[in-house]
Amino acid sequence: MKLVYTGDTGYSKDFRDIGERLGPFDMAFIPIGAYAPRWFMQIMHLDVPEAVQVRADLRAERAIGIHWGTFESLADEPLDEPPALLAKQREARGLAREQFDVMKIGEVRRLR
Repeated sequence: MKLVYTGDTGYSKDFRDIGERLGPFDMAFIPIGAYAPRWFMQIMHLDVPEAVQVRADLRAERAIGIHWGTFESLADEPLDEPPALLAKQREARGLAREQFDVMKIGEVRRLR
């Protein structure tokens, strides 16, 4: 199984380059939170549409959204906003929940 963990990051074409050179990936762990305000956070944190694009760029079959809902004072968006926006992005792009989802604190999943 090929996994990729993006860590804290803003969006760049590097994800497309990584996907072309090292992909496709079975699973990607991609941050979806701490993105507001964009004028300040965009260089270090993806917003949800960018995270969905990173999944595509990496050519990841599945992704788990990380880096959201933990520290209330880290960013300006509500703690529960990133997963709700992810659900809307999945629907808009025709993705199944299994293709890009989030996990509850303490949740365990089998990757295969």
